[in-house]
Amino acid sequence: MYQPQRTSRSEFVPIRQLRYHVRLWGEPGPGKVPLVLVHGWMDVAASWQFMVDAFSRDHYVIAPDWRGYGDTEAPGTDNYWFPDYLADLDFLLDHYAGEQPVDLVGHSMGGNVAMLYTGSRPQRIRRLVNLEGFGMPAARPTQAPGRYAKWMDELKAFHRGTLELKTYESADGVARRLMKTNRRLSQDKADWLARQWARPQADGRWRILGDAAHKITNAQLFRVDEVLALYARIACPTLWVEASDDSLGQWWEGRFTRAEFHERLQAVPQVRKAVLQDTGHMLHHDQPLALAQHIESFLDAP
Repeated sequence: MYQPQRTSRSEFVPIRQLRYHVRLWGEPGPGKVPLVLVHGWMDVAASWQFMVDAFSRDHYVIAPDWRGYGDTEAPGTDNYWFPDYLADLDFLLDHYAGEQPVDLVGHSMGGNVAMLYTGSRPQRIRRLVNLEGFGMPAARPTQAPGRYAKWMDELKAFHRGTLELKTYESADGVARRLMKTNRRLSQDKADWLARQWARPQADGRWRILGDAAHKITNAQLFRVDEVLALYARIACPTLWVEASDDSLGQWWEGRFTRAEFHERLQAVPQVRKAVLQDTGHMLHHDQPLALAQHIESFLDAP
């Protein structure tokens, strides 16, 4: 099994009436800019371990489990609203950084949160890194009736208990699932991640550490005009990193493309782009050393 090179510690902090779990690597110190890492959908903070191990020096790393993931409490609701992630991050930065600007890295859903947050609070972020946080296809107002109906149908399925996350007979089963999703994930890393990503329950089966309500469709349409207005307010240097595999092509089958996202990126005032070779969407698992080098080079640039 994979052996972490840098030891993390866990803290629980009160954030907006939730008991938030935060994983920390390193210590704060003079001249150190806090490095905040925010994970994606159906992931956990421990997922950053491989990249943290690959850094060339010790950083003060702050990585929360989002609400309803990992060891952070679920809010006791039956669906999730994207603005809550921005507010949770704002409270977390109050707790860990005060008035000090931080470096912010987000993957996938976390990358989307990081971009929107930085547009909302530009003074709080020194450097911003977005890893495959594409956002969503542009929505049309005519989609609203069907979207609301789908949202209500999925809420009913959740309350009937028919919208659930799959469980597994063992940690090995979870590891096999991770390797099936990501063909580049090695056995040793999958075995380690499985024990961070899931936990055995009273019946002996392993359950993913995520609230099933995360699967419910967002009732709100994705507004590209709002996103572009937020992108335009990002005041710090921004690094966009995408995988060599085209995740959008697999997910949306032409309905939302990389070219369309790159057009949106033009709204960001200071953006640098990079492609990480031999990677899929989980690029922090596939090439943690190359990614760590990209990020550190960007953070250290004048």
